[in-house]
Amino acid sequence: MANAKQIEELKQTLLERKELIINNINESRESINSLKNSECNDEFDYAEVSSDSFKEGIIANQQVKELEEIEDAIKRIQKGTYGVCEMCDESIAIGRLRAKPFAKFCTPCREIYEVEK
Repeated sequence: MANAKQIEELKQTLLERKELIINNINESRESINSLKNSECNDEFDYAEVSSDSFKEGIIANQQVKELEEIEDAIKRIQKGTYGVCEMCDESIAIGRLRAKPFAKFCTPCREIYEVEK
C-alpha cells in the first residue's frame, strides 16, 4: 500500500492534472464556439468545421470523464480509502497508481471489470 508521502505526491499529481484538464475543457469550448461562428463559403468549409467541432467535442467529453475520475480519487484520499481496490479491497500497487493515479481497481480486478463492462 502507498505510504502517506506517496499518497501526497499522487494527490499533487491529481491536482495538477485536474487544473490542466479544466483549462483544456475551457479551451475546447472556446474553440467549438469560434468554429460555430466561422463563415462557411461552401459545403467543404461546412464539412471541415463540422468535423473539427465533432473532434473537439469528443476530446472535451473524454476529458470531462477523466476529470470526474480525478475528483473521485481526491475524495477517496480525503476519506482514507485511496489506493484500495474497490472490487477486492486489496491495495493497488504503487506502480499502477503512478501510471494512473485515479485507478479504482488493482490490475487483476481491472481486467475482470473491463471484460464484464
